[in-house]
Amino acid sequence: MAFLAAGSFGGWAWFAAALLYVGAFAALLDRMLPRLLLEAPEGAEFPGSEALLVFLGFCHLALWPVAVAMIAGRTGFGPAGSLLAFFAFGLTFGQISNPVAHELIHRGDRRLFWLGVAVYATMLFAHHASAHRLVHHVHVGSDGDPNSARRGETVWHFLPRAWIGSFRAGYAAETRLRQGRGLHPYMVYLGLSTLSLLLSAAIAGWIGLAVHLALALHVTSQLLISDYVQHYGLRRALRGDGRLEPVAERHSWNAPQWFSGKMMLHAPRHSDHHAHPSRPYPGLRLPDAAPMLPRGLPLMGALALVPPLWFRVMDRRLDRLASRESEGAGLAP
Repeated sequence: MAFLAAGSFGGWAWFAAALLYVGAFAALLDRMLPRLLLEAPEGAEFPGSEALLVFLGFCHLALWPVAVAMIAGRTGFGPAGSLLAFFAFGLTFGQISNPVAHELIHRGDRRLFWLGVAVYATMLFAHHASAHRLVHHVHVGSDGDPNSARRGETVWHFLPRAWIGSFRAGYAAETRLRQGRGLHPYMVYLGLSTLSLLLSAAIAGWIGLAVHLALALHVTSQLLISDYVQHYGLRRALRGDGRLEPVAERHSWNAPQWFSGKMMLHAPRHSDHHAHPSRPYPGLRLPDAAPMLPRGLPLMGALALVPPLWFRVMDRRLDRLASRESEGAGLAP
């Protein structure tokens, strides 16, 4: 976020630095730094974690209109500068703002929840606040969850299915929950998203709207790709009574890499998040028996964009996981 803010005043070099930091630098440090083995006691990990979420959330809200103005060419950067700004803002929002909003919508404080909704609304993805909590966490690893990728499904097929499916499923879940009482949250989501679009139109007209839509697509695709990676091919079994088995460690892929994990607010510690959805991100653990990705979450997301390579890497791990489960053992990292 600091690189983006500096780039808004200081030129192309800061945007290049943002791209390198979130991309190549993070991947390099993941290779160089060992997995952090010592965990702090729960509740003592990072006392300022909630304040950091609020700070980053407001930074996102302040920087989104700046991004629209710069990408739309309202600051005199020219076509090359606009393109560089698009990828710098898009990658940073995708890898940092998404985890920030995700953490905020899981907080019990309604002010924090609605800050997370506001962040998602700029991405035109506010319905995720309902779909993620009421659908994904309930039906993960089953056909009832649009955000759980099936084995053999490409990320390109998954992306539209997950976006449309989560919008519909979240709406249905909220409708059942309210039974006609009170204001439907989707009305608020749509209102906030409309306001963000109107602001972009005020900044740069039709070009601002086009930039907003393109940036939102870029950022939300990264969120959905993370869902694709973290649940690919992992399914929950039906019990004898027809209900799904409880969510377990084996139903999420995790990544132990230290730097990208910290950068993404421990989002790759996904099994523990599903076991304890309200647990603050500094307290999330890496269960020893949970399925592990071979590389950090950002790199695995990039690999998913090339389905033949993705299937070659991940289907083998699914086979090994199934084999070890049949023998009564978990998949070690």
